[in-house]
Amino acid sequence: MVLKGRAWTFGDNISTDQIIPGRFFHLRSDLNELAKHVFADIAPGFHEKAAMGDIIIGGQNFGLGSSREHAPIVIKLAGISAVVAKSFARIFYRNAINVGLAAIICDVDGIDQGDELELRVNDGMLVDRTKGLEKRFSPLPVIMREILSQGGLVDYIKKQGGFR
Repeated sequence: MVLKGRAWTFGDNISTDQIIPGRFFHLRSDLNELAKHVFADIAPGFHEKAAMGDIIIGGQNFGLGSSREHAPIVIKLAGISAVVAKSFARIFYRNAINVGLAAIICDVDGIDQGDELELRVNDGMLVDRTKGLEKRFSPLPVIMREILSQGGLVDYIKKQGGFR
């Protein structure tokens, strides 16, 4: 699995409330509408500016706070193919994989907003094409890569014959 896109950089301790502010939570039954408000307070206009396949770069503890599964869903619906961060809040990390959003733990120092990135998920390599940087990370376990390749846990289970 190779993902390519521009970098959108965020710092440490990005919470689920910053990903999708609580004042928009009434839209949770309309996820496409909710996705229009992703990062509304910390990156106004993000939904209009992000392109299909772009990659979020985070610092430490990305996704902390309440266990809103809507947070990784709206990131994915905004066209983002992956979140690469130094570390993740445990529940956000698991929710991201479950909804089919790649969540990669990697040193992201030196990657700046707008850099063109290539994320080789199976090989454990993040390439910053703008700067010629290569960053290695531990590849995800095979089962997690399979879940991602199917678009998320529900689709993976359906393919395996687990839902009838």
